[in-house]
Amino acid sequence: MRNRVFLIITAIVIIVILAVFIAVNKFSGPSAMAVNPQENKSIQALQAELQNLQKKGDLLAQKAIYQKLINDFPGNKDVGPWQKKLEEVNIKIIFSPLLSVSAKEYEVQPLDTLSKIARQFNTTVELIKKSNHLSSDMITPGRKLRVWTGKFSIFVDKSQNILLLKSNDELIRSYNVSTGANNSTPVGTFKIVNKLVNPVWYKEGAAVPAGSPENILGSRWLGFDLKGYGIHGTTDPSSIGTQATAGCIRMLKSDVEELYDLVPQDTEVTVMD
Repeated sequence: MRNRVFLIITAIVIIVILAVFIAVNKFSGPSAMAVNPQENKSIQALQAELQNLQKKGDLLAQKAIYQKLINDFPGNKDVGPWQKKLEEVNIKIIFSPLLSVSAKEYEVQPLDTLSKIARQFNTTVELIKKSNHLSSDMITPGRKLRVWTGKFSIFVDKSQNILLLKSNDELIRSYNVSTGANNSTPVGTFKIVNKLVNPVWYKEGAAVPAGSPENILGSRWLGFDLKGYGIHGTTDPSSIGTQATAGCIRMLKSDVEELYDLVPQDTEVTVMD
């Protein structure tokens, strides 16, 4: 009987000790692991450097710092915000006059037009104008223009309702989108074959004009080589992030207008489940 009581008491003591050990590790172990003074010091130094670079307006150096933060500290709680900041810097670089691996200087030749130059370098007139601060389509021979030469591609993840814009396989920016209800957005690789500003929506034989509250296409249309499908804006921004369309890919107004200015016709669009 005494042995039995002794065993029960011993078991209870062991259980209590284990419970205390688990509780201590639960509340002190992870937090102690999360606190890494050296890591925090490195991050603070990089963030201080970022602030100086932002004051100087050095976009290329800012990009390098954000990439270092993301690569060196992938488990940090701020990785998401760093990625968003990096994407913002990427867009600023593309729309800027800065020369880089994917942006070259071109001297305007006699008989050149912005459309001709855009076709030559597989870019858009809108991007040439914005990155060179042109207020009109008029250009003169001898003028030097900054031209983006990186090849854009688009990837759409239906399961996440996210559109990824890449240039030469580098992620430039991610956008929240809407895809087709009942999985109606087709999967595959398509090409953008037409681009329209303020498109008319042809619905069951009726033409819904641009600007109408009933025109669900919004301000931009980028049509695929699969008739009836494409990327467009929306008159219902609350639907973004859901599967709500008749099969097209729907974007916020500011996002689709940005994308429209960046990608030329023949850009590949890959849609995945």
